[in-house]
Amino acid sequence: MVETVKINEAQKKSRRGRNIALGLVLGALVVIFYVVTLIKISGTG
Repeated sequence: MVETVKINEAQKKSRRGRNIALGLVLGALVVIFYVVTLIKISGTG
């Protein structure tokens, strides 16, 4: 028998905030790598 873990509203908010922060960090890294790649390809780097 599988038992599910109940989480309260505070935990849901905490998890959502952490997920949003991780998403923003990943998005920023993608942008940084993209810009660095463009600079290297254009030959100015």
